[in-house]
Amino acid sequence: MTAQQQADRATLILAAMLAGLATLGPFAIDTYMPSFPAMARSLDATTLEIQQTLTAYLIPFSFMMLFHGALTDSFGRRPVILAGLVVFTVASVGCALAQSLPQLLLFRALQGMSAGTGMVAGRAMIRDVYPGHQAQRVMAMVTMIFGLAPAIAPIIGGWLEVWFGWRSIFVFLTLFAALLYAGCYYRLAESLPPSKRQPFAVRPLLINYFKLFGSVRFGLLSSAIALNFAAFFLYIASAPSVIYNLLGLGESQFAWLFVPGISGVIFGAFLSGRVAGKLSPRRTVLYGYSIMLGAASFNLAYNLLFPPALPWTVLPVMVYAIGMSLTMPSVSLLLLDLFPDNRGLAASLQGAQQSFFSGLAAGLLSPHISGTGIGLAAGMAVLVAGGLACWYGYVRMTKKDSRA
Repeated sequence: MTAQQQADRATLILAAMLAGLATLGPFAIDTYMPSFPAMARSLDATTLEIQQTLTAYLIPFSFMMLFHGALTDSFGRRPVILAGLVVFTVASVGCALAQSLPQLLLFRALQGMSAGTGMVAGRAMIRDVYPGHQAQRVMAMVTMIFGLAPAIAPIIGGWLEVWFGWRSIFVFLTLFAALLYAGCYYRLAESLPPSKRQPFAVRPLLINYFKLFGSVRFGLLSSAIALNFAAFFLYIASAPSVIYNLLGLGESQFAWLFVPGISGVIFGAFLSGRVAGKLSPRRTVLYGYSIMLGAASFNLAYNLLFPPALPWTVLPVMVYAIGMSLTMPSVSLLLLDLFPDNRGLAASLQGAQQSFFSGLAAGLLSPHISGTGIGLAAGMAVLVAGGLACWYGYVRMTKKDSRA
């Protein structure tokens, strides 16, 4: 095996492991969605109350993401990843054994508090190890592998529900997290040497937090990513309503929404990797927004004129996901490069905002607008318009600075 082949193999292994860590979030969200009606019956709750278990997961997820990155900058990426996997495994056992809605909400919150460690540390590790366009290619590779999870998660969840009941879904999450722990323990190397770590003390930590919070550029780029993703996640969070109510499908047919959507994510990430080094990041983002705006406009027009139906209800989601996934690696790397000494913290704060916006989309927007196709289409359009405004603000700022 040549040196280049060994390097390629090492890159593929790292990308696969980081993608596996990132899939904890989608699996914890998407696998149990087909079981909402069964869980409501089992726990003597309403479907709306069961939907709040999604919010109970997402809000702690986004809150703890504020701290995961600072911990990885101080103690290294690997120890934080391993600790997060242990907590997630214990929480999944608790979900599987929950006998009431409050118990389930508690353990879902514990899952959310721990699931983000791999996602945050993984983004920072890519930039630790790889420079320039190579980092974009690796991040795109991670996104492609990661993109499979939301496509297969509801399918796995639907069949587990049919065969063994809803508790088996959390048993599956327990085994998945335990497998990831074993893989990371034996194969994941540390990427942040002690000489580059930040002191874990109150004053330096507060200085770094204020530095990032005070950066307008950081805020604009992070908001662009969060709003773009929230427009897509709105449909993921509304999947039970879309599948059961709007399209009249059954519990094992969630693939009608998830497979096209995640296929778009994977294809967009593939395109991002292909254009790395050939197109500038700004040109790549411009193309991505053109695709997203086109999809959102078609979605809005269709739902104004026609009732929800296959394939037209899911086609705009797929096209939108292509543009979103094409855009995300370039914007993420621009954001990480703003603070090269605090990449973990930068990834943490960006991930926290993205998760918080997703939680708002799931807990506030979805319950009120998911009952109609036009409501979901309008929500997508407003959110992506906000993302574009943030990107445009960032571009204007950098142009002014270059002329100064």
